[in-house]
Amino acid sequence: MASELGRVIEQVEKDKSIDKAILIEALESALVMAAKKKYGIDKEIEAHFNEELGEIELFQFKTVVEQVDDDGTEISYEEAKELDPDVSAGDSIGVKLDTNQFGRIAAQTAKQVIIQKVRDAERDIIYNEFNIRKGEVVHGECRRVEKGCVVVNLGRTDAILPTREQIPGESFRPHDRVVGYLIDVQQTPRGPKIVLSRTCPELLIQLFKQEVPEVNEGIVQIKSAAREPGMRAKIAVVSTDPDVDPVGACVGVKGSRVQNVVQELRGEKIDIVPWEEDETRFVCNALAPAEVIKVRVDEDNHSMDIVVADNQLSLAIGKRGQNVKLASMLTGWKLDIVSESKMSQRQDDAKELLKIIEGVNDTLAQSLYQYGFTMEQLANNDVAVIATVPGFNEEKAKEVQDKAKELIASGKYAEVKSKQQELLRMQAGPGRRSKSAVDEQLKAEMKALQEKEKTEAEASAEASKEDSSES
Repeated sequence: MASELGRVIEQVEKDKSIDKAILIEALESALVMAAKKKYGIDKEIEAHFNEELGEIELFQFKTVVEQVDDDGTEISYEEAKELDPDVSAGDSIGVKLDTNQFGRIAAQTAKQVIIQKVRDAERDIIYNEFNIRKGEVVHGECRRVEKGCVVVNLGRTDAILPTREQIPGESFRPHDRVVGYLIDVQQTPRGPKIVLSRTCPELLIQLFKQEVPEVNEGIVQIKSAAREPGMRAKIAVVSTDPDVDPVGACVGVKGSRVQNVVQELRGEKIDIVPWEEDETRFVCNALAPAEVIKVRVDEDNHSMDIVVADNQLSLAIGKRGQNVKLASMLTGWKLDIVSESKMSQRQDDAKELLKIIEGVNDTLAQSLYQYGFTMEQLANNDVAVIATVPGFNEEKAKEVQDKAKELIASGKYAEVKSKQQELLRMQAGPGRRSKSAVDEQLKAEMKALQEKEKTEAEASAEASKEDSSES
């Protein structure tokens, strides 16, 4: 019987990968529970596994007394001396219990405790095993589909692929192969909850690591990835070896490597983009196949205005805005795609707004615009900064800044800007007018405002002169 128990422990340890110490602890706990059920919950009982005999021994601890009043908790000195010759009155001594006396209910209790302990140990092992595998690609088999959620058999346990983490349009049937990215492992009362994803960019990166040896070895690095699951994706790659082309390595001979990834992702188109340390060049690469004419960078808002030819606008934006959206996610910059003609219109509008400042002509307005100054920035910037613009010195910069502040404070700047936007809406809205007609009207409005300001300034100067002559 003893050898049989030892063989059972070894077999369970092998089959369930549960440590022998955990199994022995479960057996000891179960027998203690069963013993207390038989002899009383208040009894002091301990269990110990005897390696030599290969059995679990139960001991009830009793106090050594000269005269026994309570047979359940006390033992006479004479009886105790037979068990341990060195015992003294008042000592606590363990009396071995006969486990064969346990009834059916006690045995059932022991069985339930053992099953629960083994189950808990198995859950902990599975949780620890998959918790350290977070961030890996796992392979499994579809067991069933419950309300759109795919239950995936990973061998020792099941994982779930939630609806939100599935590629739109894909479906699974029982026994289908499932490849997913392990995004989360949670310990729950019902056991470990393992969550997979097929939509995260990390899956794309891991699949390229599996398909491209240079990526796995670190020769080619994937700097970032962006996905529109099931539709299109972009990855940015760079090589640490000048002799290795990062894009060519990821594409493979006749596109074999990238095609394997595309097939795994249900036909998702993948753009492989060369990464650049220069962020403007990186953004231009990310917007491929569109050709970029010019880039305006706004560091404060972490955004860029991308100027493309009119016939490249739809290509740069992409179907349903996919191209620019993925490029923005890939680079981390907010991107605004503007056609060449629209950017020209923006430049003209911005310069016209600057020209309402008295003393600012076409040339100065062009210089201010090129250096990124708007009316608000002229009013709020240091004079020394404005003076760095070609055509300005500190005196001229101070004069222009004061007038910009006056225009903003009086509300004239807001009035002109509002009128300008209204004219632009007329150009774009129903019954729209031609660009040239709108431009002509806008120039006329600006000229009228400048003349009005000049007249008001002259009248103010004349009034001041009359006041001084009278006095």
